Amino acid sequence: MLLTFRLDPVALAVIVVAAILYGAGVIRAHREGTRWSPGRTAAFFVLGLGSYAIISFGFLGAYSHDLRFAFTTRIALLLFVVPALIALGRPVHLARAALGEAGRARLERFLGSSFLKVVGSAIFSPLFALAVFAVFLTPLAFSIRENAVGESLITVLVPVAGLLMILPVFEGSRVHTSFFITVEFLLAFVELILDAIPAIVLRITGHVLDQGHAVAAIAPGWFPSQLRDQQLSGDLLWFIAEVADIPVLIFLFVRWSRTDRREARAVDELSDDEMEELTRAHLRGARD
Repeated sequence: MLLTFRLDPVALAVIVVAAILYGAGVIRAHREGTRWSPGRTAAFFVLGLGSYAIISFGFLGAYSHDLRFAFTTRIALLLFVVPALIALGRPVHLARAALGEAGRARLERFLGSSFLKVVGSAIFSPLFALAVFAVFLTPLAFSIRENAVGESLITVLVPVAGLLMILPVFEGSRVHTSFFITVEFLLAFVELILDAIPAIVLRITGHVLDQGHAVAAIAPGWFPSQLRDQQLSGDLLWFIAEVADIPVLIFLFVRWSRTDRREARAVDELSDDEMEELTRAHLRGARD
């Protein structure tokens, strides 16, 4: 059962394209004189694409059509875990090293675009995750689960959405103040709460919310009941969503600590006259 394998042509195409692009980037970076870490390459292929392949071709991909808990767990992993593991390969850094001047300029324009600032903000992530998980509480979840096009869109779009949300955090080149990072840190805690709401509703509701029925013509004996399937879905969704937030919290805490030390050093390096002038400017601004 757990060793079930199902080849997903869409997922296979995604893996092949991603592997070719990353491999070409590594070769181009070496030609440009940048020595790319083998550890990052291994992280991208083994952890990033490897986890994507296991989710898409293994038990979760094979039974996503038939079981609610496989469907919701697959989406949660594709949204949170796979993008985080892919980010360990530092694909944006690789693109900066491999692209020419024109390509880097286009990349920086995209990274600095209003779209990515919104999608990569600490406010968007919890709201987007809440909206996605809230779909599991409606009949729309069953409609997507039984639709081949919907399943293919999930295979492609969900990890892309996760990457767009997480890459600005791990790969951003902008320098933020400690106050800004503190706000991000607090919003990440808010996400811990918001992510849990749909999962708790799935777990404690006494009837099937998506109004679906068993998709398989003849359900195997080990399949849980419809209600138990929904409860397992809530349990696993809650666990994955909460655990996936922990590395982000750790990363934000480390970044906040480094930024705070950098700002403290900058203040310590000021002379008495510079500090006095800075204080006067601050007081004048407060009066204005």
